[in-house]
Amino acid sequence: MTPLAARSLRSLNGQVATPSYDRSQVRPGVVHLGVGGFHRSHQAMYLDRLMSRGEALDWGICGVGVLPADRTMAEVMAEQDCLYTLVVRNPDGSEDARVIGSIVEYLFAPDDPEAVVARMADPATRVVSLTVTEGGYNASAVTGEFDGSHPGVVHDLQPGAALRTSFGLVVEALVRRRERGIAPFTVVSCDNIPHNGDLARSSYAAFAGLRDPELGEWVRREVPFPNSMVDRITPATTDADRADVAERFGVEDRWPVVCEPWTQWVLEDTFSCGRPPLEDAGVQLVDDVVPYELMKLRLLNAGHQVLAQTGRLAGLRYVHEASGDELFRRLLQGYLDEEATPTLAPVPGIDLDAYKADLVGRFASPAIADTLDRICAEASDRIPQFLLPVLRANLASGEEIKRSVAVLAAWARSAEGVDDDGRPVELTDSRAEALADRARSSDPLAFVADRELFGDLVDDDRFTTAYRGTLESLRTRGVRATLEHLA
Repeated sequence: MTPLAARSLRSLNGQVATPSYDRSQVRPGVVHLGVGGFHRSHQAMYLDRLMSRGEALDWGICGVGVLPADRTMAEVMAEQDCLYTLVVRNPDGSEDARVIGSIVEYLFAPDDPEAVVARMADPATRVVSLTVTEGGYNASAVTGEFDGSHPGVVHDLQPGAALRTSFGLVVEALVRRRERGIAPFTVVSCDNIPHNGDLARSSYAAFAGLRDPELGEWVRREVPFPNSMVDRITPATTDADRADVAERFGVEDRWPVVCEPWTQWVLEDTFSCGRPPLEDAGVQLVDDVVPYELMKLRLLNAGHQVLAQTGRLAGLRYVHEASGDELFRRLLQGYLDEEATPTLAPVPGIDLDAYKADLVGRFASPAIADTLDRICAEASDRIPQFLLPVLRANLASGEEIKRSVAVLAAWARSAEGVDDDGRPVELTDSRAEALADRARSSDPLAFVADRELFGDLVDDDRFTTAYRGTLESLRTRGVRATLEHLA
């Protein structure tokens, strides 16, 4: 067994590809906040591709852990010289492994926020990228308004505070660059959120405005926040994944990443200080991301919710189990064809029927073993972004809504705490307590009456009639009998 580290790269199993470039020549040009599995399967992989071509050696990544929970990642990065194994699991069961070397530095902000600010303020840093999750922008899912009362925000606005949030860190770095006459870096959101760059601009400018109104206007006006669409199914790493990498490839890696073969990155070509030649690595640079973004969010991300919120009521555990079950597959296909697709405009260069067929195939791959629990986690951040826009559009146009309604009713039903066979259902959500209280209310509309999540949906008679009936059926007949009628 070979522990993964820079000194051991030459002794790794020949089945494992390793960086062909000299990592000692790679210099950080990107600071990335929120180094998790997705960043390492996606953005870091694209930059590793470029470096393997002899390009972008001045665009190495400095990863940053912002949250106390990132300490373990910091420890692994230090121990493994920022290296990790990326394992692509193919539908036929074969695996391709590669050590990714594009991350060359990792900073843990809770221990040394000043080091993070200094790295971002350095002229060599030209891009700051983000995977901070849907909830990491501190904005209402309904109104988009920034929450200035958040304790971390309040703390970071105090003069001389040891900065705790991405907002405080990024804005302080921008202030220093401005004072020194250095152009602002470009902020690239890589989170699954509609108009993610626009949301990032709104949130970071709002924080800056709380610090100084003129600074807020400067951030809004001068700092580029391109929108992007990112796509690669990347389940959370498990101990079984670590054991598989050790057994199959002979590599002792404390935090490998497993993912599907499919990958896509569509990015607005709006940068202030240059950018890597990402198009050489397969990134689509476009003027308008919106059609691609809506396609992905409303088909893939919302489609995931269709399978996960309903499937776990039936006691299913994995996405591929739900996708392989004829009833749930029929529900998914009906949602994709009859509810999501009518809300989409044509997408340049994309055949939507082929995209949907690929999507169903991706969900059905047992090699990934993506859990329904992972998909359902933090649904209060995800569903308002992914599914509710489809539901609202179809309510406005008079189109079909029954499957979208079923997803919301299944979410409420599972928030009661048990599945159809009485097994516990764990609700992993920042709003878990409030969601459970509403789900258990004697008022059948209490769950969807939360206007912070659902806005004015509860005022729509067509929606509430469908929702009441579906929730009642889920409670009395169970999910399978309900879906036989709906799917």
